[in-house]
Amino acid sequence: MKLAKSLGSVGGLTLASRILALVRDSLQARYVGANFASDAFLVAFRLPNMFRAFFAEGAFASAFIPMFNRKLAEADGDRGPAFDFAERTLSVLFAFLVIMTVVMLAAAWPLTAVLSGGFHKQHPTHDQFAFAVQLGRITIPYLMLICLASLLGGILNSLDKFWVNAAAPILLNIAMVFALFVFHGTPEETARAQAIAVPLGGVLQLGWLWIACKASGVSLKPRLPRLDADVKQLMKLILPAALGAGAVQLNLVISTALSGYLLGEGSISFIYYADRVNQLPLGMIGIGLGTILLPTISRLLTRGDEAGAMETQNRGMELALFLTIPAMVALIVAAEPIVRGLFQYGHFTAEDTVKCSWALAGFSLGLPSYVLIKVLTPGFYARQDTRTPVRFATISVGVNIAANLALIPLVGHVGPPLATALSSTVNVWMLYATLAKRGHFVADAQLRRRIPRLALAAVLMGAAIWGFDRLLDPWLNGLIWERYGALVVLVGAGCAIYGVACFATRAFLLSDLKALVRRRG
Repeated sequence: MKLAKSLGSVGGLTLASRILALVRDSLQARYVGANFASDAFLVAFRLPNMFRAFFAEGAFASAFIPMFNRKLAEADGDRGPAFDFAERTLSVLFAFLVIMTVVMLAAAWPLTAVLSGGFHKQHPTHDQFAFAVQLGRITIPYLMLICLASLLGGILNSLDKFWVNAAAPILLNIAMVFALFVFHGTPEETARAQAIAVPLGGVLQLGWLWIACKASGVSLKPRLPRLDADVKQLMKLILPAALGAGAVQLNLVISTALSGYLLGEGSISFIYYADRVNQLPLGMIGIGLGTILLPTISRLLTRGDEAGAMETQNRGMELALFLTIPAMVALIVAAEPIVRGLFQYGHFTAEDTVKCSWALAGFSLGLPSYVLIKVLTPGFYARQDTRTPVRFATISVGVNIAANLALIPLVGHVGPPLATALSSTVNVWMLYATLAKRGHFVADAQLRRRIPRLALAAVLMGAAIWGFDRLLDPWLNGLIWERYGALVVLVGAGCAIYGVACFATRAFLLSDLKALVRRRG
């Protein structure tokens, strides 16, 4: 119940952020389309985003939070040693980020060439590629801002202030939506305005979390960086966790780069827009559960409560599958109407919609796997094992590259999404098998009973949505507010049907609902 309640607050704010992101992407599709300018901005946005996914949201949180929680537990309620550790970490982190930002700004040209895949080939003129590099230099400082914000967010998560950190990404999306509304012009002008909004959004995020830390009694003072024993231990944990926690993001980068080399103009944008829709449930469920589970399991293990940690992870997996299985089915069945309702107007054509919807269906096949990675990796990180996930991440990256090379000649731009889904599934299987072998995770009777019933309920919901979206087709081709209204109706109907199907298949019983009501009362 506590897990579901925490996910409700974190997931609700993450959902709000992702909805704003979809509004942003809809406006970007309208004002920029799927063309040179769009590809240039997405390449530029990927530069800080890739490092953020590896470091800020993944590796740093995975290494810092367990150590910070241990400091809190060892001091028996005295926060001083934990805050001192955070100050020492901040001093080293800031120095490192300043150096990395300078290096990335200097190396923006080769970094853009590597991460953009075939962008240079598709847009061969010097001015076109120089434009992408220019946008990259504008967005790169966001990396430093969001990594500093991740330290403050990790502290707040450890103090059970989950909602504050979850609200921060909303500020980035507000900045980018504002830029699109106010400063749109030609596709190139609009892309430049979007790039400028990225670091401005990072300033807003960092400021928000700094104020929240102050309000929670956390005051971090600047000091000279020093590599003491704790900081060295943190660095040892961060290095392997960078790949382990960012495996899905790394796979997406490789997939997009290969599609750029092997496919034509717009392929980067098709994959990007499809992934943005796929990120809506992934962000709400996966990031929410990962945010909550890591500090929760860390505290339980610090107290020696192995049974409680296993129970928490079982319920985390149950909650993840309860939400992601129907999301996967819905995004596959209704991929085209969803993409059409969100993006098909202005520069985004009907042909773009069809191609993007195929990519969305491919990504969606791996949706449960993307989220289960977030559920299973805390079982390693909470025990300060960051090396095992990186081995599995490396294997999954190899699977991703091989699958891309095999699938792109067969199914074109749908190959990278399918390869990403396949490699993530392989990663989940390895994580689960290793935890089970070590005795750190055993699926309990409740989880084993519910999984097949949840799958059946999701199939029933998918069949209903398949017929229902045809009734909404006229509104999905109407004005923007008609489209959004039709999508809300479609999603609402799917949720209602799935809820009824869960009781019909006995995935959940009436007694479960009564027990939930009694607990809330």
